Amino acid sequence: MEKFIKLLKKLISTPSLSKEEENAAAVIRQFLTNGDIPYRVKRNNTWACNKYFVKEKPTLLLNSHIDTVKPAKGYTHDPFSPLEEGDKLYGLGSNDAGGPLVALLAVFMHFYERDDLSYNLVYAATAEEEISGRQGLEIVLPEIAPVDFAIVGEPTRMELAIAEKGLLVLDCYAHGKSGHAARNEGENALYKALEDIQTLRNYTFENQSELLGDVKVTITQIEAGFQHNVIPDICHFVVDVRTNEHYSNKEAALIIAGLIESEVKPRSFRLNSSGVSIDHPFARKVKEKGIRIYGSPTTSDQAIMPFPSVKMGPGDSARSHTADEFIFKSEIIAGIDQYIKLLEGLRI
Repeated sequence: MEKFIKLLKKLISTPSLSKEEENAAAVIRQFLTNGDIPYRVKRNNTWACNKYFVKEKPTLLLNSHIDTVKPAKGYTHDPFSPLEEGDKLYGLGSNDAGGPLVALLAVFMHFYERDDLSYNLVYAATAEEEISGRQGLEIVLPEIAPVDFAIVGEPTRMELAIAEKGLLVLDCYAHGKSGHAARNEGENALYKALEDIQTLRNYTFENQSELLGDVKVTITQIEAGFQHNVIPDICHFVVDVRTNEHYSNKEAALIIAGLIESEVKPRSFRLNSSGVSIDHPFARKVKEKGIRIYGSPTTSDQAIMPFPSVKMGPGDSARSHTADEFIFKSEIIAGIDQYIKLLEGLRI
C-alpha cells in the first residue's frame, strides 16, 4: 500500500488547479505505465480498462478527480508540500479527492488481472470536477459507454452516499425605472428584488426526500445601482438551488420563475440529482455490512452520470476546501480494503 501513499504525496506536490491538471495527469499516466497497464487519454483525463474486458459483461466505473480548488487562506505550511505528522498527511487535495483517487486506483490494480469478474472494470482519473467543467468526465463518458454502475471517489468516511442533490444556479433580474433618490419618482428595482427574495425564503417545495430532504434555495449574491442618489432600474441576484430526486433542474427553475416577478435565467440544467435505489446490489451489500447509507447535499461528477451511481471514499467532506487540508493514511488503507470486500463477488 505504501506505493499509493507515495503516489498521493507526488500528486500533492504537483499543482493541479481546475483546467491546469496536465502535470497531475502525467503523474497518473506514469504510474500506470510503471504498472504495465495500458491507458487512454483525452485532454487532461486518463482511463484504463481491466485486462480481461469482455463486451458482453456489464461495466463498473471507478471515477475520481485530479483537480483541486485554489488553496484556502490560512494555510500554515506550503499547500503543495506533503507534510506527514504521524498518521496525518497534509496537503492541498489530500482529502478532496487525492485519497479516494489513489484508493480506487489501488482497487482497480488489485482486480486488474482477474479473469473471473462478473463485470468489466474501468478506472478514470478526470479533470475539472471542482468547477463542474465540460472538459472532464463529460468528454470521457462517450468513450467508455455503456456504463452500468459507477462508484465516485469522494471523501465520505467510506460511508455510502446513495444519492446526492443536484445543483441549479439562477441569475435573476428585477426591473424598475430610474429616478432621483430625493424625489418620489422611478421604480426601485432593488425593492422589487427584495420582495422576490422574501418570497423565495418563505417558499417550500412540496415534495420532500427521505434521503435528501427539501429542495434548498439560497440567495448568494445581489447587486444594484451605480450611484447613491439614483434609483436603480435593475437589480441582479443569484439563487443557488439544491434539488432532490423529485424535481429535475428544469422543473425547479420553472416553479421558481412562476413564484417571482423577476426575470429568471438558468445557467445550466445539466447537474441534476442522482443516485441509486436502496435495492441496488451494491447498496444491499453495503447495508448488510452495517455501513451507514445517507443522502449527500454536495454535488460531484455523479450529477452528469446518466446511469446508477454512488459516492464513497476515504476522508471526510468536512475537511475539503479548508486550510491545512489533510487525510489519515490509515483511512486510505482501510478504504482500499473496504472497497475490495464490497466489489468481491458483486453482481450488477
